[in-house]
Amino acid sequence: MKNNILIFLIFLCSCKKTFNSNNIYSNDIELPYYNEPTFTPIWLDQSNKKLDQIHRIKSFNFQNQEGKWINQNDLFGKIYIANFFFTSCGTVCPKMASNLLKVQKEFSSNEKVKILSHTVMPWIDDQEKLNEYGKMNSINSNFWYLLTGPKHDIYKIARESYFADEGFGKSVTYLDDFIHTENFILVDQNGRIRAIYNGTLPLETSRMIEDIKSLL
Repeated sequence: MKNNILIFLIFLCSCKKTFNSNNIYSNDIELPYYNEPTFTPIWLDQSNKKLDQIHRIKSFNFQNQEGKWINQNDLFGKIYIANFFFTSCGTVCPKMASNLLKVQKEFSSNEKVKILSHTVMPWIDDQEKLNEYGKMNSINSNFWYLLTGPKHDIYKIARESYFADEGFGKSVTYLDDFIHTENFILVDQNGRIRAIYNGTLPLETSRMIEDIKSLL
């Protein structure tokens, strides 16, 4: 009888240890890097010298819904989600906004996390329009930046820095061709792309939240 009790106690300890190990593992996700539009993952250790060759988001300067100009210096040392939308979009954009509100709820009190939503219709979505949109959708302007600026600059950074509009079977002839993308792009503290998600799917958003926690 004593032997049976001892075996049972050992079994319970083992289960507890396994459970804790799984928890630690789930919060210690290793994320790859992305260097080009095919989004082929590159797995590198933090000490790897090849990190210097990994793609970074290029310099930018856009105006947010409050009229403040946001550039890469404002994001230095921060993790952020980037996406592209327009205020009059009635199809995928509301789904994307709904999923980003979950990110806002989870991280808005953390100064190390931000959201950058770039309008792809800046000729309509000026600063006042974005401010109105932000208020209508309960967007925290200190956490979630709705960005506008010159069309060419937005489209250039979309395609050349975030690799937006790729992988959908489209043939883009000109840089200023209209942007179509449902992607959320996760950018780390060093301005490097670490993950891509379908912004319309709640399950992808849950995975994104866990990945942000991992980077933190």
